[in-house]
Amino acid sequence: MGNQNKFFRGIRLTIARLFNLHLEKANEADVVQSIKKGVEFRGPNLWTLIFAIFIASIGLNVNSTAVIIGAMLISPLMGPIMGIGLGIAVIDIDLVKKGSRNLLTATLISIATSALYFWITPLHDAQSELLARTTPSIWDVFIAFFGGLAGIVASTRKEKSNVIPGVAIATALMPPLCTAGFGLASGNFYYFLGAIYLYFINSVFICLSTYLIVRFLNFRKVQFENQTYGKKVSRYILLIVTAAVIPSIYLAYKIVDKSIFESNAQAFVNNQFRFKNTQVVNKTFRYRSDSSEIDLLLIGQTLPQLTIDTISQKLNQYRLNDAKLVVRQGLDAKQQIDFSQIKASILEDVFKEDSARNSSLQETAAASRELPDLRAELKALYPGLMYYTGSRSIIYRTDTLATDTITLFVANFSKAPTRDDRLKMQQWLKERLQTDSVRLIVQ
Repeated sequence: MGNQNKFFRGIRLTIARLFNLHLEKANEADVVQSIKKGVEFRGPNLWTLIFAIFIASIGLNVNSTAVIIGAMLISPLMGPIMGIGLGIAVIDIDLVKKGSRNLLTATLISIATSALYFWITPLHDAQSELLARTTPSIWDVFIAFFGGLAGIVASTRKEKSNVIPGVAIATALMPPLCTAGFGLASGNFYYFLGAIYLYFINSVFICLSTYLIVRFLNFRKVQFENQTYGKKVSRYILLIVTAAVIPSIYLAYKIVDKSIFESNAQAFVNNQFRFKNTQVVNKTFRYRSDSSEIDLLLIGQTLPQLTIDTISQKLNQYRLNDAKLVVRQGLDAKQQIDFSQIKASILEDVFKEDSARNSSLQETAAASRELPDLRAELKALYPGLMYYTGSRSIIYRTDTLATDTITLFVANFSKAPTRDDRLKMQQWLKERLQTDSVRLIVQ
């Protein structure tokens, strides 16, 4: 029993050493000073932010992922957010105020700069990179939280690494602000609200992760000479944290709920709408807290209403109890279908099939080239052989489109060879021609 306790104690100590965040921790005062310095938004920091916003806006405008990543690398937006998290953790109301003020300033300047760019640019289409920043998902919450953890851990080390630039890319604070600017410039407030929503979620969870690591590392809290004032500061910070965290938790819950709904709806459509002569050409999942909707557009043979009602009854099996199934087909579908797009899609599939078939035939034809000159070898092995002919031929099957090849070899002897001689000759031809299929015809 004693040996067993020593064994488990040794494992615990090993794990504790491996995951000890206090190892190589920088001086606490240096860490606090460094984070406070990053909170400032004036002079070079402000100009760097403006230039980064222009670069990110151009990247979103031309749909260039590389340009967007470059903009995120030079963005100084992480500073105020980590400053707020540090201020909350050490009960420094002045740092919280300063960080909040600078973050608000940076946010407004970023949106204004982006809106200006999208107002003057001749390219006004919303590209995929931009649209991706209008609807937050649960993965954005996870990325912001774990990215923030990585960022504050790196900031508390003696030797700085390349983690901070990676965190700036992963947490993606710049693109949502640029998307918000696009929404303002184009008058699309859905894009604006969705992007601000994503930016808020990212900021709150980066701040939360900073708070958790600072408290875990036991940074000293700010001491107040007046205890009454200190308690008042603590209450203010608690109110600020509550005002920020409760909405973000609610929003994160709604994001999770939406992600689950969309996943279940996708599984429902994939499993239940498998028909030989009917196809789903478009599906839209509309999430609402009270009544979500699955909107499907079908082409092909019209499904009877009884079939649709039967499928609808299976929504509960996919935890879609409150969802409504809307199926458009027949005349309703014709008004919604882009037939030119479907025609192009069908032609593309036909072209791919023809290309694959032609490629197969070309490979088979190449395999049917003439055989090498075997006269000298065959004369030495079979003196009675008068003449021969041979070729690799294609076998076409009537029950399938598949083809095969066979080597046909016709030999004429002055004297008919024995059965053993025929077998030996056929085996020799297989090895010499490196083929598995030889048909020997002796005359």
